[in-house]
Amino acid sequence: MNRFRQPFRRVWDGLAASALVRRGRDLELMHRAMGFATLALVTLAPLLIVVAAFDPLGRGGFASWLADGMGLSGKSARVLTGIISPPPKIVGPTSVWGGIALAVFGVAFAASVQNGYERIWELPSGPWHRVWRQLTWVVMLTAYLYQESQTRVGFHGPARIALSTAAGLLFFWWGQHFLLGSQVRWRDLLPGAIATMVGLIGLRGFSYLVFTPLILDNAISYGTVGIVLVVESWLIGVGFVVFGGAMIGHWFCEHHWWTRNIDRE
Repeated sequence: MNRFRQPFRRVWDGLAASALVRRGRDLELMHRAMGFATLALVTLAPLLIVVAAFDPLGRGGFASWLADGMGLSGKSARVLTGIISPPPKIVGPTSVWGGIALAVFGVAFAASVQNGYERIWELPSGPWHRVWRQLTWVVMLTAYLYQESQTRVGFHGPARIALSTAAGLLFFWWGQHFLLGSQVRWRDLLPGAIATMVGLIGLRGFSYLVFTPLILDNAISYGTVGIVLVVESWLIGVGFVVFGGAMIGHWFCEHHWWTRNIDRE
C-alpha cells in the first residue's frame, strides 16, 4: 500500500497542495462564498433588476440575464423567468432614486470582494476614501453582466464562447488589480483571473447538468422559495470560484512562479 502512496505523496508535495488546502481553510473560503451569495442576492440582484428595466434593447430583463449566467435553457429558463421577472412598470420617477440607493448598497458587496482579495494577498485593508473604487467596480461589473446578456443574441457557438471568455478574463484580471489599489503586479494577478474563468466555465457546465432539472423539481415542490434556493446555491458556487480562483492564483505565484524566477536568477 505504501508503494502506491509514495508517488501520490511526491506529486502532492511537489505541487505544494497542502499549502493550498491550508490557505483555503485559513481564508474560510466556504464562509466567504456564502457571504458573497447573500450580499449578491440582497444588494446586487435588486440593482441589476433596475438596470435591466432601463435596458433600451429590452431583451428579457434580469431574469433572462440570470438564466443565461446559470446556463439554463428550455422549460427551466422559462420557469425562472416567470417567477423572478419584475413588474413591467418598475421604471418610474422613484426608480431613479431607488437605483441610486441600490448602487450605494452595492458598495457593501464590492467591499466584501475587496476584503477577500486583500486577505488572499495578505494586504492591509484599504482606507475609507477608496469607496470610489468599490463603486466603480460595481458599475463595471454591471456593464460586464449586461454585455454578457446581450452577446447571447448576436453571437453563437465558438464566437460567443471566445468573446465571453475574453471579457471575463479581462474583467477579473482588471478587477483584482483595481480593488487592490494597484498593489499587486498585473502579471501576478493573471493566474488568478485564468483560474477564475476556468472555474466559472466548470460551474456553468455543472449548473446545466444539475440546476436545470433541479429548478423544475423545486418549482413544483416549493414554488418561488425553491427557485430562490437554487439561485442562492448557484451564487454560493460563484463566490467560491471568485475567491477560490484568486487564492489559486496567489498560491501558484508563491509556490511555483516566484520560486521559479528566483531559481533562474
